[in-house]
Amino acid sequence: MSESPSPVDFVDIANPAGGAPWRIARRLRPAAAGGGGPGLVWLGGFASDMASTKAGFLDDWARARGSAFLRFDYSGHGDSGGAFADGCIGDWLAQSEGVFRDSTSGPQILVGSSMGGWIALLLARRLAERGEEARLAGLVLLAPAVDFTEELMWSRLDDAAKRDVMEKGAWMRASQYAPEPTPITRRLIEDGRRHLLLGGEIRAHARVHILQGMADPDVPWRHALTLVEHLSADPVTLTFIADGDHRLSREQDLAQLGAAVELMSAPAAGPAQPDLFSAG
Repeated sequence: MSESPSPVDFVDIANPAGGAPWRIARRLRPAAAGGGGPGLVWLGGFASDMASTKAGFLDDWARARGSAFLRFDYSGHGDSGGAFADGCIGDWLAQSEGVFRDSTSGPQILVGSSMGGWIALLLARRLAERGEEARLAGLVLLAPAVDFTEELMWSRLDDAAKRDVMEKGAWMRASQYAPEPTPITRRLIEDGRRHLLLGGEIRAHARVHILQGMADPDVPWRHALTLVEHLSADPVTLTFIADGDHRLSREQDLAQLGAAVELMSAPAAGPAQPDLFSAG
């Protein structure tokens, strides 16, 4: 956790489907006077929250450099309102865009962890559709779980679990990260199919740095390779961490994260370069 975290406040984000707005908890560290460089936006993982070790590390990183830093909880996560089982990728994407627009200005580095990596790429596409590519200074993706509802969940479920999802509305998946099981809902799976990216070229409209543990039981390292194959139009760096797990929260993992964000904060030198693979 950050030594001096920015305080929690709340913003109301309109729900495109109608009804009451989402009540979203956030921590926003404004840029210091004279602070330069792009801001940082943290996009957390599925069933995670903004109090994670990596988010706290980035808050300290931003404070030390005078950079703006935004982190928040999706609905049903952490301090935000709503029930976790009611959420889906489309909801969390809409919330991410709403908080991004409400809380940031100028170029931003999107830092997405696990599901947050998928959300970051979807947000980049949405910004580009509105002609706002200049808002993207870069993307740093940690174990990006792109299309995870289909590729890493549904495809791995046995027939009994699939029946629970489709007939009962949810299947309760045991979690190694929490004492209570996580509901995998029919809405999550079906809505996820409307946001799949791996069926064609993916544009980030900015530089991308992927950090991927090779000992990750949740997002296999080959999934990162598949993602890079689809990011062929943007400059990409892929760093494999041989003994890294899914969380990538050890001291040495955080050092890799800090180095990636530091490099992304520097101005791009010259034209886009071909994809670069490195090992760490």
